[in-house]
Amino acid sequence: MKFLMVGAGLSGAVIGRRMAEAGHDVTVIDSRDHVAGNCHTERDPETGVMVHVYGPHIFHTDDEAVWNYVNAFTTFMPYKNRVKSTTQGQVFSLPVNLHTINQFFGKTMRPDEARAFIEEQADTSITDPQTFEEQALRFVGPDLYEAFFKGYTEKQWGCSPTELPASILKRLPVRFNYDDNYFFHRFQGMPEHGYTPMVEAILDHPGITVSLSTPFDPGMKAEQDHIVWSGPLDGYFDYDIGRLGYRTLDFERFTASGDWQGCAVMNYGDRDVPFTRITEHKHFSPWESHEGSVLYREFSRACGPDDIPYYPIRMVDEKALLADYVARAEGEDGVTFVGRLGTYRYLDMDVTIREAMDTAQAFLTALERQSALPVFAKPPL
Repeated sequence: MKFLMVGAGLSGAVIGRRMAEAGHDVTVIDSRDHVAGNCHTERDPETGVMVHVYGPHIFHTDDEAVWNYVNAFTTFMPYKNRVKSTTQGQVFSLPVNLHTINQFFGKTMRPDEARAFIEEQADTSITDPQTFEEQALRFVGPDLYEAFFKGYTEKQWGCSPTELPASILKRLPVRFNYDDNYFFHRFQGMPEHGYTPMVEAILDHPGITVSLSTPFDPGMKAEQDHIVWSGPLDGYFDYDIGRLGYRTLDFERFTASGDWQGCAVMNYGDRDVPFTRITEHKHFSPWESHEGSVLYREFSRACGPDDIPYYPIRMVDEKALLADYVARAEGEDGVTFVGRLGTYRYLDMDVTIREAMDTAQAFLTALERQSALPVFAKPPL
């Protein structure tokens, strides 16, 4: 079969590779001039620093098959994400851990003492948290919520935490030990030479043709047997019943000499600081040494028609519109919607790759059974 992958990010690359290995003819297009989507990396010509062009991407997973998959195409170096937060005139360690709690409250509590202390702070009258704010107040109380979550969340999402669902917070990351590794996952690391060479290696197969700076044109459908769409779900239908809501990011890039902030990620929890965080990119490659430094200040805002969509909002209005688009998609023939944009879900890289691997397998199984290829290997709703 002839497959067209619309988007040269992780979804298109992984599915395209598997279908090419199975003997199918794969074309991959992308409207940008590079592969790897939002995890694209490139060397800064001035400093030599490996820059995460669309903001930092840190690989972490408990899925051993996914870990083995990416390591087959590049060398991953050990990397632990250790985030700091500047709030109320001090610097603290995130996620909230025993050091954060003792420092914030000026105490020297042991784990069991800190656990009991935080439970005293919490609003135990909230038995079934419905909003982000209720979830935070129930689990950490007002002081830690104000310092680390309220202002940051207002900036990130552009609305009050009382308007956001509790599910955004999920399990509040609070640790009653001194572990400041941001992630729990068994496998954590960074590709030695960046994500773009990794994706280029995945796409390096004689059965794959890659065309960059090539937007999708509906006329391309006639030349293909099946389309794998990793662009915006609503974009496939030319946004004709409205646009799904996203948050986007603006980056204010600046350079410095030496070590500017001493860590890769510094959050800014105070509401009156307009940016959410500053990232210093050479710290994402600690095995390298550079005198110069490249940093990004991150500003979050509502996504416009010409902006890059980052975070799907998925609130009540968006879910209603999403249901309409999903119903329309399920009536389509010859197309499968995948990835963060195609299924309108926030996905970490490892989940994106896992779903791409599963989608390719679903394709092969369907072809073997001579049945229709799925419209969604992972339903958005």
